[in-house]
Amino acid sequence: MTETEPTRIPSKRGFAWIVVLILALGGGVLAWRHSGPSGGAEHRQAAQLPAAVPVEASAAELKDIPIDLIGLGSVQAATTVTVRSRVDGQIQQIAFEEGKMVKEGDLLVQIDPRPFQAGLGQAQAKKAQDEAQLASAQADLARTNQLAARDFASQQQLDTQRAAVSSLQAQIQADQAAIDSAQTQLEYTTIRSPLTGRAGFRLIDQGNIVHAADQNGIVEIAQLEPVSVLFTASEGELPAINKAVAQGPLKVWALSTDGKDTLAEGSLSLVNNQVDTQSGTIRLKAAFENKDHALWPGQSVDTRLRVNVMKNVLSVPDTAVQRGPQGLLAYVVKPDNTVEPRPLKVGPITKGQAVIEEGLKAGEQVVTAGHYRLGPGARVEVKNAVAQQTAVRD
Repeated sequence: MTETEPTRIPSKRGFAWIVVLILALGGGVLAWRHSGPSGGAEHRQAAQLPAAVPVEASAAELKDIPIDLIGLGSVQAATTVTVRSRVDGQIQQIAFEEGKMVKEGDLLVQIDPRPFQAGLGQAQAKKAQDEAQLASAQADLARTNQLAARDFASQQQLDTQRAAVSSLQAQIQADQAAIDSAQTQLEYTTIRSPLTGRAGFRLIDQGNIVHAADQNGIVEIAQLEPVSVLFTASEGELPAINKAVAQGPLKVWALSTDGKDTLAEGSLSLVNNQVDTQSGTIRLKAAFENKDHALWPGQSVDTRLRVNVMKNVLSVPDTAVQRGPQGLLAYVVKPDNTVEPRPLKVGPITKGQAVIEEGLKAGEQVVTAGHYRLGPGARVEVKNAVAQQTAVRD
């Protein structure tokens, strides 16, 4: 008789695991049924929505917009003088420093005056000699007149004596002219500054001989207060410039070549009398007081000429204006944080602001950065709308 295996009775731990598994499966089925097909669709739809595009935006605002003409110019000293000697001689003293300011009348150079002092002395002595001869001739003329009155002297003797007196008088006049010339030559040995300005390089040293025929000169002095800036504008802008000039002086700003720093503010002083036919531009000149010497002769600058101020016009940052297939447009941020491409009619663009003639209303938000990922109906997340509005108002 064979033995049979004993029947195995499940333990309490095994029953517990079975119950937990059944409850978990039932809860999952119940949750799936409770969510239903509509709840699952919503989750799938949310998962399929594209992420919002981060952009920067700014509000269209009504404000005054200045109309400025931008150009390139160069600084020119109001007056530049090359100091030269007007006489020949040896330099005894150089009284100026290179690169320093000199005032009108300041001593610059002293040339050895002794040869010219000697020449002046000779001219003065010659005049004294001729004056003595004139006094003698005048006395002889007086005696001859007396003798002629009593018929003791002929008329010819009287005329001869009168001619001698006249000749000596003329000689004295020539002597005075020679004295004046010698005095002038002596004064030329002291060279003084003809204007207030800044001295350049010294072109000759003390002890050297200078000549009136020298072309290089001794030093060049440039007047820095005031200075001028020469710049150009397109001939198409000439009517607007002339119209603005007729209403009063026009402001001009000189800026650094990168356009970031304003160096000086002045006024338009000259519109040239003809247009350059080769370049199609008109030359202009502006005057600047230049008290701080921010402008230097020969320096290149950017210029900004203000010809008008548009009052209370709608404007947006110029970065908001984009070019599309149908022309200029801007992406307008709608209340549901989607964007709409809006065709625009744009007026002048200046100083980072674009005047909007048609297409926008005051207060509408337009995208100013992040356009490259946008399209009609795209969702956006405006990162700095408040900051941008504050910056525009400031």
